[in-house]
Amino acid sequence: MSDTTFNSRETGARDCIVVTGASKGIGAAIALALAEQGRFVACVSRSGAAPACPGVSAEVAQRWTTWAADVTQPGSLAAVFDRLKAEGWRIVGIVNNAGLHIDARSADMPLEQWHRVMDGNATSVVAACQAVYPHLVDAGGGVIVNIGSFFERLGVKRNLAYCASKAAVGAITRVLAVEWGNRGIRVINVAPGYIQTDLNADSMAEGPLRAYLEKRIPRGEPGTAAEVGALVATLFGPAGSFLSGETIYADGGQGVAH
Repeated sequence: MSDTTFNSRETGARDCIVVTGASKGIGAAIALALAEQGRFVACVSRSGAAPACPGVSAEVAQRWTTWAADVTQPGSLAAVFDRLKAEGWRIVGIVNNAGLHIDARSADMPLEQWHRVMDGNATSVVAACQAVYPHLVDAGGGVIVNIGSFFERLGVKRNLAYCASKAAVGAITRVLAVEWGNRGIRVINVAPGYIQTDLNADSMAEGPLRAYLEKRIPRGEPGTAAEVGALVATLFGPAGSFLSGETIYADGGQGVAH
């Protein structure tokens, strides 16, 4: 396995990093990038399916284990962590990627929808961090990467709940980085902009959205899931060893472009 920045105890356990929402999209790309680094990845999703990464080599795929859990049910994810430990895995990091997006007019958005988005994007992150905390302490430290959104700093029509939930992720990141830093735990928020994945490829490839992004993103095109995956993977290595509490905007400069 590649060198890490953790001070794990020598217990004979194998180190692994947990990725939620790992079966597709950005989560799958993160799981792939970590495995390509030589790390073992516990891939968590509601379905328990392996990451959808066409053409992945057998050598890389064997570094994945798959687990079914619903991040909105704290006990479900905590049970996965306990099972990993029982099977000889030492959790040294987690990527809180799972989430959801629903848009609605702010004036008449049902509060049920507000709670659903906040629970799925923010409350779930708190619950996952609380559940993984004792495992990271036992490992002598580790890394938590939360996947936010550059929408956290924008006013986006019909996205009241989503923007608020992603702003909360940034706040959660800062508080935990300060509170848990003395236990060797780093917490970082990666906030992507418009990212093309297999789930939105059609709308990103052509049409009004594509035309809009070509004008708004300085490089003229959206990012890719692989680019987000590569960024997240670097945060678990020496390059990120003194980085904590920060939000990294991976939006191609769109958020600062005038």
